Amino acid sequence: MSADKKKITIAIVDDHPIVLEGLQKVLMQAYDYVSTICFSTGGEFLNYIKKSGGGSDIVLIDITLPDINGIDLCREVKTLSAATCVLAFSNHNERSTIMKMLQNGASGYLLKNSSADEVVACINEALDGQIALSREAREIMAKPSARDLQVLPALTKREKEILKLVADGKTSAAIAAQLHVSPLTVETHRRNLMQKFNVKSMTAAVKVAMENGILG
Repeated sequence: MSADKKKITIAIVDDHPIVLEGLQKVLMQAYDYVSTICFSTGGEFLNYIKKSGGGSDIVLIDITLPDINGIDLCREVKTLSAATCVLAFSNHNERSTIMKMLQNGASGYLLKNSSADEVVACINEALDGQIALSREAREIMAKPSARDLQVLPALTKREKEILKLVADGKTSAAIAAQLHVSPLTVETHRRNLMQKFNVKSMTAAVKVAMENGILG
């Protein structure tokens, strides 16, 4: 791993001390000069951006944090500091998660089983304006899952209304009262929705709908 003489500031957002310490060691060995700043929550990093008047050159963020998920954090970071390159550094290996990070402004995605060389290479690629993916992340993106190939069902206006109300935690009785229909009608719509999404519960139907932006 050759040293890089470029002076950069790298932030790391992860709630596991061993990850923070390990990444710091990798970065200190890889660069002649690097300033690393560590945060255990997304809120801490957002406050840092606001107080400093700008973010770091690059930030590595975990997807699962105590106060915010990495996708939402990525979006907020890019809103506050568009110049900051965001790299996900996570154990989450779902293609949909990688896609959502990239769609929300991330410059790349690394799995936590990446080698030190991969981490440094991805950081350099991101700083050069490229989309940086670790080897395993590239393999995941190259092989769409069955869910990715699934054609989403066409829903009626009423089905969308009921799906949103179920997502809000409303019971069939409450939905029936709000929409001025019978509980039996609501139950029929629920069965139709589960059949259309090819799932066995409304919880699963809501999950698929949320993952694909059907609920807005």
